[in-house]
Amino acid sequence: MKRILVTGGEGQVGQALQQCEASPEFELLLPKRDIFDLANLPSMAAYFDQYLIDAVINLAAYTAVDKAEDDADNAFRINKDAVSTLAQTTARLYIPLVHISTDYVFSGELDRAYREDDPTEPLGIYGLSKEAGEQAVRLYNPNHVIIRTSWVVSAFRQNFVKTMLRLASDRPTISVVDDQIGAPTSARDLALAILRVTKELVNGNPSARGTFHFSNFGEASWADVAEEVMRLSVARKGPNALIQRIATTDYPTRAKRPKNSCFNTLKFESIFGYRPRPWQNAIEDIVAELVQGVKP
Repeated sequence: MKRILVTGGEGQVGQALQQCEASPEFELLLPKRDIFDLANLPSMAAYFDQYLIDAVINLAAYTAVDKAEDDADNAFRINKDAVSTLAQTTARLYIPLVHISTDYVFSGELDRAYREDDPTEPLGIYGLSKEAGEQAVRLYNPNHVIIRTSWVVSAFRQNFVKTMLRLASDRPTISVVDDQIGAPTSARDLALAILRVTKELVNGNPSARGTFHFSNFGEASWADVAEEVMRLSVARKGPNALIQRIATTDYPTRAKRPKNSCFNTLKFESIFGYRPRPWQNAIEDIVAELVQGVKP
């Protein structure tokens, strides 16, 4: 059985991975930070000495987008320096690395969905730190996959869908930005994609290496997603609120967000034979689980 080390396993995607039916030849290892700390080289080395690891899935990241603007040192320490150490360590041990990145490496100014070879132009510290992490992976471990994703949502942790349902329980109207577009990505769908990628890497498929985009199919504004959440919630006798569409300028944040976070996923589909399902279907599963307790 192949042992797959998963870092950052307590987040949305890590929890989704644990719920997925992994390939029967995989054993997922999800150590706590006090056991495997990306910022602590001795703890990393001790873990790799203890276990025979066949691949690493790196989900660990500094994701506080606004806080990062005033906390650049920590953002780069986690998203760049720790990733660099992990990439060098896995390369030295001939272990393939799957690394998760973000739409924030782009400016969002294109008028079409972003492809993998489009120039990266981060708008803030978070995006810059994630881009630096990508560069470290490419530099130090040639046997890698970088998966860029966007707008991750699930029934776990804190995310947009859960926030909308919580707010709808407390207020009649919710103001939501309508001029940023992208596609929500189900943590579960992303987890399944990661497992497929990891299997190809472990099996030595050279076509599986490189950078790929993955999100659920379609595009929407945040306000579109919020209205769909409300529609699905009402149908299940859950909370409801009127969505008031506003401009980004009406909701100022410390960090600037990309206007366009849409991804072209054709490269991923071609190599891995996995077509992302529509974002509406993914949201429906999440709302059903949160409102009715029905798991997909």
